[in-house]
Amino acid sequence: MPDATVIRLRPVRPCPICGKPSVQAFHPFCSSRCADVDLNRWLTGAYAIPEEVDEEKKPDAGDEE
Repeated sequence: MPDATVIRLRPVRPCPICGKPSVQAFHPFCSSRCADVDLNRWLTGAYAIPEEVDEEKKPDAGDEE
């Protein structure tokens, strides 16, 4: 029986948190610690997409009925 080789489907890229090479088990991170740091940033609102407010749709303070 020949040796089973693991074929990586994703290229090794640096961890977005610390810059070390990523590990397949925690992809795209290098460890569970870096994955937890990233999750904490999402949950605390550190990562946010800014909202663009339309001036035409913005309610005026003087137009109350």
